[in-house]
Amino acid sequence: MRLKAVFNRDGGTFRTTEMDAYCAQAEEIFRAAGHEVAFAIVAGKDVVETLERTAREDGVEALIAGGGDGTISAAAGIAWKAGLPLGVVPAGTMNLFARSLKLPLDIRAVLQTLAEGEVRSVDIATANGRPFVHQFSAGLHARMVRMRNAMNYGSRLGKMRASTRAALGVMLRPSRFEVIFDIDHDGRNEHRVVSAISVSNNPFGDNPLFFADDLTTGKLGVYLADPLEPAGVAKLAFDIVRGKMKDNGAVTASTAETVRLHFPKRRSGALCVLDGELLRMPRDVEIRLHPRELKVLVPAGTVAAA
Repeated sequence: MRLKAVFNRDGGTFRTTEMDAYCAQAEEIFRAAGHEVAFAIVAGKDVVETLERTAREDGVEALIAGGGDGTISAAAGIAWKAGLPLGVVPAGTMNLFARSLKLPLDIRAVLQTLAEGEVRSVDIATANGRPFVHQFSAGLHARMVRMRNAMNYGSRLGKMRASTRAALGVMLRPSRFEVIFDIDHDGRNEHRVVSAISVSNNPFGDNPLFFADDLTTGKLGVYLADPLEPAGVAKLAFDIVRGKMKDNGAVTASTAETVRLHFPKRRSGALCVLDGELLRMPRDVEIRLHPRELKVLVPAGTVAAA
């Protein structure tokens, strides 16, 4: 198979990696497995453009992306639209999609896994037509990301510390907003006041990092948290750390294939998060699942992605 790898040199682990030596190692591993591979090492600001250009190249049979969750999310959307298999090199902080795919989280160990891997089809979702592989969220999570992004950090550890400080800030001032939602076009248009809403590409597993254990269920995970006071947010945070978020009494969990959200009192500066990226929140959001439309490289014999 002819592969092209695009690595974000500004992403997490790659910042401290000797990239020429890493690519030489990768080329040796892929060639030994019978593949032809080429590399593009680019700055973060050039990743999307390079991925899009690579996906249009004649003869490229699969795309490999290396970087954090933002890079991988962008690559997944591009690979999906191009009909190309995607291989993931997890070089970020959380590496959520890689976890769902059961890939090694070490950037060197994953090379052998991808070289010997198999192509499988998994689900991908869209929010107002924009692809995502992890989640759309509004409320507590969006506020935490906004506070974290306002802090200065230059390393993975610094980002984790900033996330902790932001979480504490959100706990003291929980968000509260109205949402009207329609699940699978049932016409009920339920009206709720919530502190948070999350819609995920497949339901979250019982883990504190919010990633799906199986990306082939054909369902979105839909989670709403009732209006919370600081003590309630603290209890929710504790349950999240224990991997028991769905057991929290303030959380309503369900599944769907399509979710329509309307925010009737959306403030002009309201924000949402899509696969870790902070965006201005539309008044109306339609989220759809696209079952088994994304091709990915997974460890050989992986059952969950079969």
